[in-house]
Amino acid sequence: MNIMSEVNTTLKEYAARIESYMLDQTQQMQSATNMKLDALYDAMRHSLTAGGKRIRPVLIYEFCRICGGNMEQADAAACAMEMTHTSSLIFDDLPAMDDDDMRRGKPSCHKAFGEATAILAGDALIVAPFQLIANDPQLTAEQKIALISVLSEREG
Repeated sequence: MNIMSEVNTTLKEYAARIESYMLDQTQQMQSATNMKLDALYDAMRHSLTAGGKRIRPVLIYEFCRICGGNMEQADAAACAMEMTHTSSLIFDDLPAMDDDDMRRGKPSCHKAFGEATAILAGDALIVAPFQLIANDPQLTAEQKIALISVLSEREG
C-alpha cells in the first residue's frame, strides 16, 4: 500500500470514529435528561451529521497518535471541537446572519427545526463539549483542566 492510500484510509477511519462517537454522546446526553427534549437533540444531530471534511477532529486524532496517545484519549477533544465548530455553523445560517437555507446539501438547522430550536441546538453544542471533557474517564484531571482551559479561552 502506498503512503497516500494509507493516509486516505487513516483519514476515513478517523472520520468514521468521530461520527460514531458524536452520535453515541448525543444519545447518552438525551438519555440522561429527565426533560422531553427530543426535538433539540434531533436538531443537534441533524447539524452534527451533515457531513463535511471533519478536518478538525482528524487533526486532533493524528496529533494524539503522533504524541504517543491512544484514540480513546482524543475522542472527547475531537468531539468537542466538532461540536464547537458545528454550533458556529448553526448560528452562521440563522436569518439574522447569512440566512442560509441549506448546509452541506441538507436544510439548515433553522429551516429543518425552526429558528428557536436552532438557537437552542447551537447553545447546547457550545456547552456540551465542556461536559464531555469533564466526564471523560480516559483523561487525567490535569488533561481535563488543560483542555477545558484552552476550549474556554478559544470558544469566545
